Amino acid sequence: MHVGSFVLAAQFPGQGQGEALHRAVRTAEVAEEAGLDAVWLAEHHFVPYGTCPSAITLAALLLGRTRTLRVGTAVSVLPTVHPVALGEQAALLHVTSGGRFSLGVGRGGPWVDLEVFGAGLKAYETGFPESLDLLLRWLREPSVSAGGERFRFREVPVVPSPSQALTDAPGPEVVVACTSPTSVRLAAERGLPMLLGMHVGDEEKAEMVDLWRRFAQEAGRSEEEIRGAAHVSAGVCQIADGRTEAAETLLKAMPGWLKQGLEAHVTVDGRTRRMRDPLGYTELLCGLHPVGTPRLCADRLAATAERTGISRFALLVEGSGDLAATEENVRRIGAEVLPRLGADARPRPGADALPRLG
Repeated sequence: MHVGSFVLAAQFPGQGQGEALHRAVRTAEVAEEAGLDAVWLAEHHFVPYGTCPSAITLAALLLGRTRTLRVGTAVSVLPTVHPVALGEQAALLHVTSGGRFSLGVGRGGPWVDLEVFGAGLKAYETGFPESLDLLLRWLREPSVSAGGERFRFREVPVVPSPSQALTDAPGPEVVVACTSPTSVRLAAERGLPMLLGMHVGDEEKAEMVDLWRRFAQEAGRSEEEIRGAAHVSAGVCQIADGRTEAAETLLKAMPGWLKQGLEAHVTVDGRTRRMRDPLGYTELLCGLHPVGTPRLCADRLAATAERTGISRFALLVEGSGDLAATEENVRRIGAEVLPRLGADARPRPGADALPRLG
């Protein structure tokens, strides 16, 4: 089992943006010290829900500050960037980190980001498959040209080439955020593992894994590749000496953050988006995920792994909003939860690392 942290760089009420980003960096540093497998970095624009606008840039900083930790984006929002630019950055981090970088990508939402970056609503609604396929070609082939609807350019060499890197992996791992059967099919047909959100429970995640398996079989992916798919389950984790204490920590802090963060999202076309009830959502997360004593948390993770077949976890550990409490939470995961799981703290980059591009 591979247990990592999920970092949003969330700005809680009364906090500055620099405080949120400092907590994000410290969370990753402490995660390595505590023996966690990975840190997964979220990306948001123009909202306090998450103050990191470029997950891959923060990943570069953290790869430089760590030595064994896997660092991934969860996710880089593909419709708002050029796939080749993102591919070049991913290849650079793969080569220079010795294979410790994972590239998570997703569609994002119909936010004003599409207007600001000039991508337009169509890039979100229909353009994701073209962007993803161009990105994958860039990470697999020695030279690439494009003749699609959105991207058209002559053949150019891939520099640096992930396939020529001095690592045992042919290229950086690519993970796709999946929230619907359409995105599950997209990932499965390309043999890419899924990142499943923290808003859904074990039953729905198990159904999505089964759906991915069926789509992958229909696409002709090999049984070995299907069995080895390393999907990632996002969740929340808060450790305390009692279940009530852990839940109260989140219920005091998270609703305020969720309210101001979710309310700040602006759609690009003025469509109405129903916001979750912040308190109700926090209560849902406390019920779905490992929130409580170390033993309860370990049992909850083990149960999720057994029910879904997923062995990788990206756990939101900053739900208290407090730096010292977040550091303590991460250390307790490492010292009191991982030993109960027999978790593989950090796979060695290279031959023994996680599966790569299919």
